[in-house]
Amino acid sequence: MASIHETRRQVYEDKPDDYFKSVRLDIIADLPAGHKLSLLEIGCGYGATLAEAKRQGKAARIAGVEIDPKAAAQARRTVDEIIVGDVELIELPFAPYSFDVLILSAVLEHLVDPWQTLKRLHPLLKIGGLIYASSPSVAHITVLRMLLRNRWDYAERGRLDRTHLRWFTPETYCEMVERAGFKVHWVRPVEKLTGKQAVADLLTLRRFSHLFTSQIFLKAERMA
Repeated sequence: MASIHETRRQVYEDKPDDYFKSVRLDIIADLPAGHKLSLLEIGCGYGATLAEAKRQGKAARIAGVEIDPKAAAQARRTVDEIIVGDVELIELPFAPYSFDVLILSAVLEHLVDPWQTLKRLHPLLKIGGLIYASSPSVAHITVLRMLLRNRWDYAERGRLDRTHLRWFTPETYCEMVERAGFKVHWVRPVEKLTGKQAVADLLTLRRFSHLFTSQIFLKAERMA
């Protein structure tokens, strides 16, 4: 029987091309201006976010880790350093304090042990270095509605992607990052609330914002 890591690698081979192409403009916009940063992205796909950060002049050195060999081959066209492999199984060839920024966009939910992985990545950041992470929220109201119907239906992508191994709420996501040695600056939805959800959030004084958070987006800092 194939190991869970081998199965995960094979699943990525079946993902459509657009799965690897997304650019996190929100992360790039939040990067400190006026600095030539060194960036490391885990699960970089085609390297579109890294390449765009460099194109905008916010990054001088960009490096990525990608489990899918085909996506990694595409990333090599624009990214300075690409490591092919499962971040949980390989030794990364980077010295401590190598990077200013660590990006984990839609990654931690796919890992067997994201808690330990964050602890392993922690030394690679400089003191004061930033981590940007995002993952789906299992506390979203659509998931609760599904549970009320006694259902848990996996999908090919999205919140209940069948390749997800771990699930988080905004609060437990923060706890995981903090226990790895980071100080959380903020946590918020990837997309701003609109329509009825925005109104409901205001009427409840944002006490139930987690119910309307589809994608958790977090920024944290290495303090020591």
